[in-house]
Amino acid sequence: MNSGRFITLEGTEGAGKSTAAAAIADWIRQRGIELLITREPGGTELGEKLRALLLAPAIDAPVPKAELLMMFAARVQHIERVIQPALDQGKWVLCDRFTDASFAYQGGGRGLGAQSIEVIEQWAHPDLQPDLTLLFDLPVDQGLKRAARRSGPDRFEQEKLDFFSAVRDAYHQRMQRHPTRIKRVDASMNETDVLSQAKLMLEPLFVD
Repeated sequence: MNSGRFITLEGTEGAGKSTAAAAIADWIRQRGIELLITREPGGTELGEKLRALLLAPAIDAPVPKAELLMMFAARVQHIERVIQPALDQGKWVLCDRFTDASFAYQGGGRGLGAQSIEVIEQWAHPDLQPDLTLLFDLPVDQGLKRAARRSGPDRFEQEKLDFFSAVRDAYHQRMQRHPTRIKRVDASMNETDVLSQAKLMLEPLFVD
């Protein structure tokens, strides 16, 4: 059986990737493809428990290195229990965030840099990379204004503007390093135009 396609969605707060994920999933399924939609951190029972710990505002919040390792703990469980089995069955997987988020949030935002994350990435999933990553990108201040309209902020959303600027810069560095895999979606546009951009970038995946 042919392996499936692995698609990831990335972006800073308020970029609209979670909203776009549902529309993209519907569009892919309409083409007769069996699709699994999932998220990080999360996707498994263990991953969701780690997600709750990572996102909850707390006095004893994880330090940056602990945060990074918790993200990868959830990710390895997710890959081995959910993502890889689905791909092996020929299903497509659409994941809201993956390892690029660690390079952006922990590498950029927390200042850990890319080198240590690359080492962990090679150990955690040396043979798995997304077929396509859509980076939903918009100015940080615009994204934060959008995010503020939602429910109360989680631990990451409580960070300052400088943090998210560093996250966005790290995403751009990833895109420059992996231009064939990571494609920028202008998330400052309306939902219809954002979805149109995403569909255009997804089309080549349907070609055998």
